[in-house]
Amino acid sequence: MNKEFYRLQAVDRFKHLDKSTTADLNDIVKLAAHICNTPIALITLLDEETQWFKASTGTEITQTPRNISFCNNTIQQSKIAIVNDATLDERYTNNPLVTGSMNLRFYAGAPLTTKDGYNIGTLCVADYKASALDGQQLNSLKVLSKQVMNLMELNWSIKILADKNEENKQNKKGLEDSEIKLKAVFDSSTDIHILVNRNLEITAFNSPAADYIFNIYQHDMAIGDNMLDFVDPQIKTDFEKYISIALRGRMLKHDLLLREKTEFESWREAKFVPIRNHSREIIGVAINSADITKRKQQEKQINIQNEALTRIAIIQSHELRRPVASLLGIMNLMKIEDIDFGYFDMMQLTLNELDEKIRIIVADSEKTITSPLSIVA
Repeated sequence: MNKEFYRLQAVDRFKHLDKSTTADLNDIVKLAAHICNTPIALITLLDEETQWFKASTGTEITQTPRNISFCNNTIQQSKIAIVNDATLDERYTNNPLVTGSMNLRFYAGAPLTTKDGYNIGTLCVADYKASALDGQQLNSLKVLSKQVMNLMELNWSIKILADKNEENKQNKKGLEDSEIKLKAVFDSSTDIHILVNRNLEITAFNSPAADYIFNIYQHDMAIGDNMLDFVDPQIKTDFEKYISIALRGRMLKHDLLLREKTEFESWREAKFVPIRNHSREIIGVAINSADITKRKQQEKQINIQNEALTRIAIIQSHELRRPVASLLGIMNLMKIEDIDFGYFDMMQLTLNELDEKIRIIVADSEKTITSPLSIVA
């Protein structure tokens, strides 16, 4: 991309000026016309095709085509451009601004140069008759052109700051809305959610967490509290170990038995999740805790019932198989003694079938006791 592309981008920064800046610029052109003793003074901006008059005195025209403007040559240099008599300058002898109704003869223009070095327009004076400027007038025109640029740069900076401020307001509002929604979700959970930093200081918590801590410790949880102040001493060592593991980047889950300040045992399933910033650095741990006391009690009751059923099954298997084993023993003795009668084979078959049935019943009982379905039931 050439320099003109970036110059045009610079011009776009100053096309829209606020009213107070425009009023100040109009005061400057009047002062320039007075100092230079000319009927016309202008502040111009030149974009790709048009010369725009951002402030003017002595003319009602607001724009001209860029290709006929005197300022188009001025922005190609760094010093003040002077045309004492346009009819004698071959660059302008056929220019519509000279030959037409404006009938311009004299022109002097100082380029408006941005801080990044682009000539975006001019502060210029013009007359209908040939003329010249002395050294003091030229110096004044140069000083005023810098003041014009300062005002326009200031206007642009203020606009950028205003836009940025509005953007920040919108971002802040969006962030506040997101925080409200997140807090609503955070607090709607019945589980405990607490965020801690690397020093184990609490940085965020939800309502169930605050309620739990108050009920156990009669303390109003606050940002900055140390998490270890609210951990059952019997599990504090393990708790610190779990957080240390999470701070090294590993998520883990454990069932914790709590007995502190309560006459009943309480079980909680605790998850320890590493928290990372945008740079993927671990800055803390999210501790999520759910009450699983009821589930643990049910599991304990089921285990007790299963143990009882196992004992019953063992007893029943022995009780059922004992008479069958006795009969089978008698049948073997009869076989050894070669005692035979007409129903011997039938009795042998029946006892074997009964023994097999008992084995199947016992095996099915054991499967039912250890099956997950028994836990669901």
